[in-house]
Amino acid sequence: MEGPAGGSPGPAEKPGPAAASPSLSSLGAVFILLKSALGAGLLNFPWAFHKAGGVTPAFLVELVSLVFLISGLVILGYAAAVSGQTTYQGVVGGLCGPALGRLCEACFIINLLMISVAFLRVIGDQLEKLCDFLLPGTPLAPQPWYVDQRLTLPLLSALVILPLSVPREIGFQKYTSILGTLAACYLALVIVVQYYVGSQGLVREPHPAQRMDSAIPSKGQGQRGTGALKAPPAGAPRLSAEVSPTARGWRSWPTTHSPSSWTSVFSVFPTICFGFQCHEAAVSIYCSMSNQSLPHWALVSVLSLLACCLIYSLTGVYGFLTFGIEVSADILMSYPGDDVVIIVARALFGVSIMTVYPIVLFLGRSVLQDFWRRSWCRPCGPGALAEPSGPWVRVPLTVLWVAVTLAMALLLPDLSEIIGIIGGISSFFIFIFPGLCLICAVSVQPVAPCVRCCLEVWGVVSVLVGTFIFGQSTVAAALELF
Repeated sequence: MEGPAGGSPGPAEKPGPAAASPSLSSLGAVFILLKSALGAGLLNFPWAFHKAGGVTPAFLVELVSLVFLISGLVILGYAAAVSGQTTYQGVVGGLCGPALGRLCEACFIINLLMISVAFLRVIGDQLEKLCDFLLPGTPLAPQPWYVDQRLTLPLLSALVILPLSVPREIGFQKYTSILGTLAACYLALVIVVQYYVGSQGLVREPHPAQRMDSAIPSKGQGQRGTGALKAPPAGAPRLSAEVSPTARGWRSWPTTHSPSSWTSVFSVFPTICFGFQCHEAAVSIYCSMSNQSLPHWALVSVLSLLACCLIYSLTGVYGFLTFGIEVSADILMSYPGDDVVIIVARALFGVSIMTVYPIVLFLGRSVLQDFWRRSWCRPCGPGALAEPSGPWVRVPLTVLWVAVTLAMALLLPDLSEIIGIIGGISSFFIFIFPGLCLICAVSVQPVAPCVRCCLEVWGVVSVLVGTFIFGQSTVAAALELF
C-alpha cells in the first residue's frame, strides 16, 4: 500500500506506464508487495482461525482465497497495460468509466481511513501493555491517569505521527520500509518458538506428540491434572475432543471445535482480505517495474503472496494452537506483559506501524487533494490558497485525518470489529474492481473468442464472490457493533 496515489484520469488521458522510466527490479517488486501485505492483519489471524472453527477449515478458506488474491494482482497488471493508467483508481476509471472511477476513489478513502484506525488501535494496545510492564502494580490497583490510552495515544499521535505525516513528500520513509517486514517475520518466529518453549503464566496447547501421552495418565498420576483444565466459557462452540493437561502443568485448550454455523467459516474472509491486501499499490508497483511482461508480473505476484501466506499461516496456526478458544483478537495481547521477547515484538511492531501510518495517510490525502483540485482549483483562482499540495490545504487535511482516525480508534476498542469493516471494503479492491476491469479489458483488447469467454466468466465469478464477501462481512461487523 505504499504506491503513490493519484487521480483517476478519464479514458482520454493515457500516460504510458513506461513514461516514468521504470527501473524497479523483480526482487524489489516482490519485497514491496510483501511489505504492503504484511501489517496489522497479522495480529488478527490466530483469532480468525478460532472463529472459522479450527486450523483445517481456516486453512482451506485461506488457500481458496489465495487463488483469487493472486488472480486479482495478475488482472490488475493486465488492466494497467491495456488502459495505460498508472494508479488503481485510474485503471478503474479508464476501463470501467468515470462513475466507477469515482466509486473506486470513495472506497479507496474509506478503506485507507479504516486501515489508519486499525493501525492506531494496534499502537494503543501495545502502549497499554508496555505501560503495564514499565509500571507494574497489583492487579486490583488502578493504573495512573498518565498511562491511560485516552492520553498516551493522542500524545503519541500529536508528537510523532502527525509530524511524520505533514510533509509534502514522504520519500524518507523508504529507509524504514524494511522494518515492517522484519517485525512481521520476528513476530511469526516468536509465536512459533513460544508454542514449543512457552513462557511463565502462558495458557497454551500441548505439543501434538504430547497430546497422546497426556491423554493416558501415567502410573501414580491418576487424575491429578484434571483440575488444571479450565472449563470453557459459557456459550463457547461445541468441542469435538477433550485434551488433557500436559505433564508440564500448562493449562490447555482444545484446538478444534465445530463451527456454530456456515457463517462462522466465512468469518475468516475479512481477516484474509485485510491481511493480504496489497492490491491498492499493485498498479503502481507494476508500472514501476523494468520488466512489465504479464508472465513476469504473474511470477512476482505468486512469489510475494506465497511468502506472505507462509508467514500468516505460521502465525495463525501456532497462535491458535497456543491459546485455543481463548485467543485474543490481537495475538500479542494474549501473551504475558512481562515477557522480554514479547515486549521486543510489541516495540518492533508498534514502531513499524508508526512508520507505515504516514504512508497510508499520504495515499488517502492524495485522493482528497485530487478531489480538491477538480472541485476548487480554477485558472483564475488564488493559486497559493487553492493549490492542493500547498500548506493551506495539505496541513488541515492531515490534521483532520489524524483527528478522525484517532477518535474512531478510541471509540472502537476491539480490533476485530475494525478489521471486519476493512475486510468488507477490501473485497472491492481484491475481487470486485479487478473482475470488472477484466470484463472491460477483454472487450477492448483483441482476444480469441474462447479465451474471452473464459476470462469474462472468471471476471463475473470474481465480482460475485467479492459481492458475497462484502455483504457477509459488512453485515457481521454491523451486528457486532450494534
